[in-house]
Amino acid sequence: MTRESRWTGFGFLALLVLLWEAAGQYGWVHKLFFPPATKILASFLQIVVSGEVLGHVGVSLWRAGLGYALAALVAITLGVLMGYWRPVYEAFEVVVELLRALPPPAIIPVAIVFLGIGDQMKVFIILFSCAFPILVNTMDGVRSVDPVLIRTARTFGLAQASLVWKVVLPAASPFIMTGLRIALAIALILVVISEMVGATSGIGYFILDSQRSFRIPQMYAGMLVLALLGYGLNRCFLLLDARLMAWHKGLTARQR
Repeated sequence: MTRESRWTGFGFLALLVLLWEAAGQYGWVHKLFFPPATKILASFLQIVVSGEVLGHVGVSLWRAGLGYALAALVAITLGVLMGYWRPVYEAFEVVVELLRALPPPAIIPVAIVFLGIGDQMKVFIILFSCAFPILVNTMDGVRSVDPVLIRTARTFGLAQASLVWKVVLPAASPFIMTGLRIALAIALILVVISEMVGATSGIGYFILDSQRSFRIPQMYAGMLVLALLGYGLNRCFLLLDARLMAWHKGLTARQR
């Protein structure tokens, strides 16, 4: 994204905020349900400065981070195995495709039955939901590795484990990073949904509790916190991706 396009985006956002403010101030919408933007901003500053929302954000990040990390560990391992060894793919294909077809919210009732409404349920739902985009992208990445690279590595006497670690994984890493980025957004979505179903903490609980208590400006402020959190996580991931994958971008640029 160029600097000009970024400023265009911020300008359009500012225009939407001004329209929201005008709609609330001049009574174009019901003030109870659509308070002016300035009132929402005041609530946002209040819950951040007081620290009221920060504890909820920390809890949500811990749940999402744990589920995301476990999903990455399981999915990358299984994705490499399924992509590299045909018998493993044939053994797991049907199970993976069946489970992948399930909408993540549909497993919440089952997770509650077996795990209750504690953190275990939330972490499991995030793990389940994040695993499939990582798994599929890892598998596709491993399959796309140039066979010449693998044959060359074998010619130099690389053991199977070393071949996978030093050749297959680096070659598949652009696909893996794509899967990880998709899963990051899913983790944030699912932690909020699971906290709205059953929790006494977390940003999802905070937003729902504000709505139930008719603290509407605070509800919108919580949504603003969530939006900024998602934007910040995505930007951090892009920076990490640019640093880790600089070698790949340089290689593809030279090949062009």
